[in-house]
Amino acid sequence: MNDKTRILVVDDEETLCEALRFNLEAEGYAVDTALSAEEALTMDLSAYSLILLDIMMGSISGIQLAAILKKKDTTARIPIIFCTAKDTEDDMIVGLDIGADDYITKPYSIRNVLARVRTVLRRTASNVEPLSMNAPVTFQGISVFPERKLCTVNGKEVKMPRKEFELLLMLLRNPGRVFSRDEILQRIWPEDVIVLGRVVDVNITRLRSKLGEYGKNIVTRPGYGYGFKV
Repeated sequence: MNDKTRILVVDDEETLCEALRFNLEAEGYAVDTALSAEEALTMDLSAYSLILLDIMMGSISGIQLAAILKKKDTTARIPIIFCTAKDTEDDMIVGLDIGADDYITKPYSIRNVLARVRTVLRRTASNVEPLSMNAPVTFQGISVFPERKLCTVNGKEVKMPRKEFELLLMLLRNPGRVFSRDEILQRIWPEDVIVLGRVVDVNITRLRSKLGEYGKNIVTRPGYGYGFKV
């Protein structure tokens, strides 16, 4: 394992932090721990290749910490895996929608965590787009800049979480093509991640709202899926 593959575990359960550290280090990773979001924010977070993050912690929750990370250019692309006892559908949607790469509910097996870590790191390492794939994609007043992770509508920047951005980019790059819900899940979310099919519908609804007058161009084909009409 590359010694530059550094993982940060943020959880207020010290025993759990140490168990994860021991097993991750046995896999060859360099591991640090923090017992609160506040402690994590004192560290050089940009140095990590992956962050394992609990949700229910002190005055700053894991969701809040993830939001902070996603807003900073130096940490926005660091994959996050939530490890938490919060396991309702709404909790999952919030965690994934904010840009998390996976969501593991407690109690979990260490073996499962290690497998998820390998999957996310492998996907991240292979997710380097060729230069041609970084070319801007436009449709009338919509402009998407893959390299800058920026979307504008009629010249105004539109903020969106990573998954929404990737979903919009996929649709714009394939005008007229209808993607099934399963295909969208496979392309935007990895197959082995716990993602509910409803997450696709939620992201489509939010995209339509954010695109304003162009929201109608994201069409639903009942029984088939979603596409972008030009």
